[in-house]
Amino acid sequence: MPDPHQAVIGGIDCHTDFHVAAALDPLGRVLGTESFPATRAGYRLTHTWLASFGQITTVGVESTGSFGAALTRSLVDQGCRVIEVNQPHPHLRSRRGKNDAIDAEAAARKVLSGEATAAATDTTGIVEAIRQLSVTRNSAVKARAAALCQLGDLLVTAPAALREQLDTRRTLEGKAAVCARLRPDTDRLADPAQAAKAALRSLGRRVAQLGAEADELGRRLDRLVATAAPTTLSRLGCGTHHTAALLVAAGENIDRFGSEASFAHLCAAAPVPASSGRTQRHRLNFAGNRDANRALHMVVIVRLRYCERTRSYRDRRLAEGKTKKEAIRCLKRFVARELYRTLRADLSTLTTRT
Repeated sequence: MPDPHQAVIGGIDCHTDFHVAAALDPLGRVLGTESFPATRAGYRLTHTWLASFGQITTVGVESTGSFGAALTRSLVDQGCRVIEVNQPHPHLRSRRGKNDAIDAEAAARKVLSGEATAAATDTTGIVEAIRQLSVTRNSAVKARAAALCQLGDLLVTAPAALREQLDTRRTLEGKAAVCARLRPDTDRLADPAQAAKAALRSLGRRVAQLGAEADELGRRLDRLVATAAPTTLSRLGCGTHHTAALLVAAGENIDRFGSEASFAHLCAAAPVPASSGRTQRHRLNFAGNRDANRALHMVVIVRLRYCERTRSYRDRRLAEGKTKKEAIRCLKRFVARELYRTLRADLSTLTTRT
C-alpha cells in the first residue's frame, strides 16, 4: 500500500484535450503514470491521483504558460508547489524515444535532480490581464499593417483614374481613409475598375476598424499598466507597451527570480559563457524572452536620444574599443538591472493599490 508520508514528485506533460502525469518517489522510482482530461474535473483528479502515492512536494509542469496554464492555477490553488519545466533534451528523445508518459517522467526527473527550479508564472492577477490585452492589441496592429501593405499593392495595379483620385493623399493611412468612402457599383463587379473600388473600400474599412480596436485596447492597457507599475512607467523610455512586455516576462510573482541577473538572463540581456581551454570569451544570448529583449532595446534607443548620461557612457565604451552594438548590449544589461528593481518595488506594493 502507498505510504501516506512518502514524498511524491510529479511531472505533467500538457496538451489541448488531456494531460499525462507521472509520479516519482525521492529515489527516482516511477510510482505510476496516468492520463487525465484537460477540464476542471480532470485537474482535481490529477491532484487526487498524485496525492494517493503520498505527500506531494513539487510538481513539474510543461507549458505552464499555454496548455498547462489552467492546470497550474488549479494545482497552486490546492497548495502544490509548481515548477516550470522546458521540453525534454533532444538526447533523451534520441535514447528513449518520445511519448507523453516519457515526457511527463522527464519533467518530474528535472525537478528531482534540481535542474528545473523556476516557479511557474502567476497567472491569476493584473499582469495576466495585461498579457491578454497586449496580445490582442499586438495582433490588431499587425493585421492593420498587413492590410495597409495589401492596399498599397492593390493601388499599384489599380486603374489610372482611381490612382489619380487617391494621389491627393501622400500616406497609406490617408489613402485608406479615402478608399473607405469609395462607392463601387456592385452590379458591375465584372468590371476591373469596380472590383478594384470594392476591394480598396473593404481594405480601407478594415484599416479603420483595426485602428479603432487597437486604440481602444491601448487606452485600457494604459490604465492597467499605470496601476501595476507606476514607478517603472515613470522611467525614461518606459512607455505603456514596453513596461507591459517587461511585466509579462517577469510575471506577477517576480520573487521567483533569485536575483536581477536571473531577470536579465530571461530577457536575453546577460552574456553567456563561450569559453574553452585557453580561450576566455562570452557570446550574445540568442534565447530568452524576445519581447522583453526588444523592450529593453527600445528603452536604450530612447535614452541615447534624450539622456546625456547614457550618451556619455556609450562614448566611453566606444573609446575603449567596443563597437556600437556592444555598447548597446552593455546598456541593455544596465537597464535590465534598473527596471528589475523598479518592477519588484511596484509589484510588492500592488495589493495596497488595488
